[in-house]
Amino acid sequence: MFALAMRSIAQRPGRLIATLVSAFLGSVIIMAFNSMHDTAGGANVDARSSDTLTVAASVVGGYGTLLVFFAIASTLTVNVRQRGEEIALLRRTGATPAQIKRMVVFEAAAVGVIGTLLAIVPATIGGEQLLNVFQDTDQVAGGVEYVFGPIGLSAGFGVGLIASIGASFLAVRRATREAAGGPESAGRARHFAGFAALVVGVGAVCSTFALDKTDTALMAAPAYGAILISVGFAVFSPVLLKFPLGRLARPITALTGASGYLTVHNMRQRAAQLSGVLMPLILFIGMAAVTLYMQSLQNDALDASGITRSVDDKSLETLNFVIVGIIVAFACVMLINTLYAATTYRSREFGQQRLAGATPGQVLGMVAVESVVLTVTGVFFGTVAALAGTTAFSVVRVDAVLPGQGPGIWLAIVGIGAAATIVTSVGTACRVLRTPAVEAVELAA
Repeated sequence: MFALAMRSIAQRPGRLIATLVSAFLGSVIIMAFNSMHDTAGGANVDARSSDTLTVAASVVGGYGTLLVFFAIASTLTVNVRQRGEEIALLRRTGATPAQIKRMVVFEAAAVGVIGTLLAIVPATIGGEQLLNVFQDTDQVAGGVEYVFGPIGLSAGFGVGLIASIGASFLAVRRATREAAGGPESAGRARHFAGFAALVVGVGAVCSTFALDKTDTALMAAPAYGAILISVGFAVFSPVLLKFPLGRLARPITALTGASGYLTVHNMRQRAAQLSGVLMPLILFIGMAAVTLYMQSLQNDALDASGITRSVDDKSLETLNFVIVGIIVAFACVMLINTLYAATTYRSREFGQQRLAGATPGQVLGMVAVESVVLTVTGVFFGTVAALAGTTAFSVVRVDAVLPGQGPGIWLAIVGIGAAATIVTSVGTACRVLRTPAVEAVELAA
């Protein structure tokens, strides 16, 4: 299996590029922030600077770990689904499910290691720039020197490998079962994890009401609650995608004609595959919206009270904006990665549709309508998650159910998510459709 995995990587490295990009960017985030632990433990670091660095590393390390796992899981799932025929052929020629699992898991581990190795230098640069931000805002003493040490390095390799191996194992397990002709997995473990995330998330949001408006930990409970609710929705994304299809099938077909009919038919057949796009979109909308709205509420409340912002307030504000920046960048890359891999994989499907009579314009219209449906679904559930955390924080902090900042922040976040989804899907489909239909079917066979 080792030789087979290495030959597979060497012959078709392009199919693993999306996973490599996810592992690389994830490792940059994980190592850059965890290097703050190394820096905090350096010589001549005062207590206040050490606390600031440790909090930044711990909070963003948790966010980063979650995002890395979902990014690698979504891209690996697409990658393994693309290899359904290859896995079925290996099964017919005598390979056991265990051998196929070891092959795919080894490939994923190799890609994870390569991605982490490539990320060391950018992570070092990023960590140094992050320290400069804290020093420029007087949260860390100017004399503190940056250290990239064993904590940052081990965190990058540890998270990258665990995410790659775990995600690939889950994806190939389902693929080998389907290749053997067995029934689809009921996904009990996945459903349990999603249900647990929703329950704990709702509990965390509700715990906000037990805190005082001046409590320094007030933002933590609703933020983590909204994030966990987003995770729960992301886990249940195959089920959530059926919600708009069941209610909007006729309007979609009536408004968009043949493209709409193709959209509804394909999305019903491919709900599980397309749900991978909802994961990063829901996480992006939910996490970015709740963080920005809560920080804006906090700033307005402090300004209205006339109290001068403390070092802790400035530290929290900087940390929140850094978190949002990372979420925006990484979630968008994760979304684009998943969409690019999933749309490129559909070259054979597009070719077959064209050979059956569909025009390139109708196929392109189908992809565009799919993107709109995915965007609307992702925005809806991401907004629900963000509202849960934001409303709880607003009630406790400023005695108002809804924040007074208006929809501007939400519209900006939704605009970024929608643009990333629609432009990537349609742009990739345009490139795929340049290949003649017969050639596309033959190349993918």
